Amino acid sequence: MNMAHQATPSSQKALMMELKSLQEQPVEGFRITLVEESDLYNWEVAIFGPPNTLYEGGYFKAHIKFPVDYPYSPPSFRFLTKMWHPNIYENGDVCISILHPPVDDPQSGELPSERWNPTQNVRTILLSVISLLNEPNTFSPANVDASVMFRKWRDSKGKDKEYAEIIRKQVLSTAAEAERDGVKVPTTLAEYCVQTRVPSQDSSSDLLYDDLYDDDMEEEDEEEDESEMESVGEAGGISFLEEGGTSTRLYDNQDDSGNEDS
Repeated sequence: MNMAHQATPSSQKALMMELKSLQEQPVEGFRITLVEESDLYNWEVAIFGPPNTLYEGGYFKAHIKFPVDYPYSPPSFRFLTKMWHPNIYENGDVCISILHPPVDDPQSGELPSERWNPTQNVRTILLSVISLLNEPNTFSPANVDASVMFRKWRDSKGKDKEYAEIIRKQVLSTAAEAERDGVKVPTTLAEYCVQTRVPSQDSSSDLLYDDLYDDDMEEEDEEEDESEMESVGEAGGISFLEEGGTSTRLYDNQDDSGNEDS
């Protein structure tokens, strides 16, 4: 039997709620948008370099790609902007414990508790990435040359300037893209700490939210109808066969308007 409509994957609902939360309560130093308005599994991130660091004034773009079974599996995080960093591969992929699958791998040197788990979210990923930029992990580098250069810079207390000079050149090279995107990059702590809200380009995002909420409402109505029929059947000793397809499990934190409880 054909279902009246295909149930919305739980990962899509989770991502929709995270995106909405990040747009309403942004993480300082980041801008979040969708690569395509109709695709919740691919996000574009703009990272502003924190003041008083080598990355100050930088505008670094990246993509986050989510698996269908998110949040049980981690997303991938790839920089589009060219980055010279001990924990970033040449292709832009970020090597960080929080994005590694939750498996026990003694050879990795990582504890299972340091790896991905379903309680993590985009907000914790962003904060971990910005922390990694300023405090690289040189024990298991993705870019060995950058790691060696960083250690020389750190151990010499800045006297060996090769690493810092490369980073500053990359920062300066991002100014043109920021200008093309119409973005004013914060350069002071006061500017950086202002939460950046991304204005909606059109109504497609709202329509996407509405479609997902409508799905929830239809599923809830179907479940209520099924419950009423079961009650009648039990009271009268009558059995019945549902013709609308199997029921779908719903989240119980939504009211009958389809919106999340406050």
